[in-house]
Amino acid sequence: MEETSKAPDAAVAYQLPEGWPKASLDQIQAALCAPGARFEMETVDIRGVPTRVWKNALPSLPDLARHARSHGDRLFTIYEDERVSYEDWLRATAALAADLQARGIRKGDRVALTMRNLPEWPVVFFAVTSLGAIVVPLNAWWTAPELAYALKDSGARAVVCDAERWERIGPSLDTLSSLEHALVCRSETPLAAPAHRLEDIIGDPRHYSALRDTDLPEIDIQPEDPATIFYTSGTTGHPKGALGTHRNILTNILSSAYGAARSFARRGELPPAPTPKTMLTVIPLFHVTACNAGLMGAVFAGNTMVFMHKWDPVKAFQIIERERVNVTGGVPTIAWQLIEHPDRERYDLSSLEAIAYGGAPSAPDLVRKIHSVFGALPGNGWGMTETSATVTSHSSEDYLNRPDSCGPPVPVSDLKIMSPDGSRELPAGEVGELWAKGPQIVAEYWNNPKATAETFMDGWIRTGDLARLDDEGFCYIVDRAKDIIIRGGENIYSSEVENILYDHPAVTDAALIGIPHRTLGEQPAAVVHLAPSRNATEAELRDWVRQHLAAFKVPVKILFSDDTLPRNANGKILKNELKPLFAEWTDDRQTA
Repeated sequence: MEETSKAPDAAVAYQLPEGWPKASLDQIQAALCAPGARFEMETVDIRGVPTRVWKNALPSLPDLARHARSHGDRLFTIYEDERVSYEDWLRATAALAADLQARGIRKGDRVALTMRNLPEWPVVFFAVTSLGAIVVPLNAWWTAPELAYALKDSGARAVVCDAERWERIGPSLDTLSSLEHALVCRSETPLAAPAHRLEDIIGDPRHYSALRDTDLPEIDIQPEDPATIFYTSGTTGHPKGALGTHRNILTNILSSAYGAARSFARRGELPPAPTPKTMLTVIPLFHVTACNAGLMGAVFAGNTMVFMHKWDPVKAFQIIERERVNVTGGVPTIAWQLIEHPDRERYDLSSLEAIAYGGAPSAPDLVRKIHSVFGALPGNGWGMTETSATVTSHSSEDYLNRPDSCGPPVPVSDLKIMSPDGSRELPAGEVGELWAKGPQIVAEYWNNPKATAETFMDGWIRTGDLARLDDEGFCYIVDRAKDIIIRGGENIYSSEVENILYDHPAVTDAALIGIPHRTLGEQPAAVVHLAPSRNATEAELRDWVRQHLAAFKVPVKILFSDDTLPRNANGKILKNELKPLFAEWTDDRQTA
């Protein structure tokens, strides 16, 4: 381990343990999912479709919150010098739920949530959902127009946010007719109606223990009741709201636990009794990866979640050493920076047991470097906003052995590879569109029946990803049929950026291209054609996009074409012909 850690750039080989695996995936599933076992399954009717579900899954998010109270004084969140126990978190959650209820928030109402990863975030999330209301986590990186669109589209009656987000939302109030209440945390300036200080209701996180010991409201909530709207951009420009249910989100708890148990069984070992872990959570909670796959399992197990104000690898090293962090990750970018930072060896990182990530393609070499450099086990999986996170899971020796796969589906889920027109299923080994089915598939797109009908069919979702399955059911994502770029885990939909470029008076043709980047996976770059006699510089166009969209969507490079861009017979720009234009251009910056 000492030698490989000094040369992280070298290719890393991996030798499977002798006699591994001790059991096949089918044998393990038969044992772990047997009647009476923790991972027993049953079939229920979900929107008219018979669906396998985890029999022992909790029925609703308030049930999860009440379960979490049993963790007592164990630390739930750590943020700088703020430490909140599970008991204190539930007191704050109950207090906020009561206040929202007094403001008239009822079952089915939408309440938006947008802030950094702060101790207040899980308080708000569980307070809203305990009422049977629908929480709408919004991307904290969005600009004012992007936030205003989602607030208007969701019909949010209330928003709970931090001061930074309120500065963006406040000027749009005149256009948000449904918004009646705003609760703002960490504001250093006076607030004007309809905004009120969140601290006036639940206090500072350091003092949650002083709140009254009360329970959550008693509301009748069923597994198929709506719980969340996570927005996911579409290729036609405007974001779409994926309406998730309590069952959707809570399925992740046992799906993640099953993946861990399967890894032990593959070694011929019995899964150990669950023990709480300390997690450094660096991806935003407004992503389903962090919320559905991370937060839910943490709350169930009693894990401690450490938040950072802003990602910085040296500060991460300090936190890992000080808090004895067991698990971190998020997106491949994070893992690369931890591995390659020159200060890494100055810190004691021996507590790390796993580095897991999703949300972006990763190089196979990264998988093995995690193991060789840290002695930690790598983890990955596949899911999307519309699948409420986890559909496949991949970790430990299976991942080291198949570093280009995202793993097999969890037992409650099915995958199939379909022909482009969706008319027939393709055999193992052939590439086609990936379809997924299971209890974690969201109910619909909010207020968008056309997109719902095009995407969801008899319990299946057409993912838009191109993939293949091997004979054992391991999934390999080979490309994306949707016109999407994933930059360090953040989705960038080409049409959204192209539309902004087209709005510039000098631009008559524009195409956004994904160009490879070693740690971010991809970065956006653009090719534009200017109108005759009109001029614009690269810096001017990049600033134009930055004024309208979040910073991570701004092209890192813009090239100019003397001619209109090449198109096929249907008028679609041939982006593959444009990619070679960037072959000589590189950008080795390590952050988005």
